Amino acid sequence: MIRHTVVFSLKHAAGSPEEAAFLRDARMLASIPGVEDFEQRRQVSPKSDYAFSFAMNFVDAAAYARYNGHADHVGFVRDRWVPEVERFMELDYAPL
Repeated sequence: MIRHTVVFSLKHAAGSPEEAAFLRDARMLASIPGVEDFEQRRQVSPKSDYAFSFAMNFVDAAAYARYNGHADHVGFVRDRWVPEVERFMELDYAPL
């Protein structure tokens, strides 16, 4: 199992319609085959300056690779993520 997580901040103002649209539209990632347990979360700690996280599970590396290459994921990254995300960090974990 692979747990894929990205923490990020958007270029949009907090609480803006653009922020809400990005988060709403990103829910489509959950419908890509192989994605399990998709989560969106908002940062509440002052210890981090990343505003949001997306996390999802994949049964194995092959499922994760298919997700990365899926046309819907590629299109979301190209059309929404790159233009709208200010900065991010990606974390991918497998169980010990």
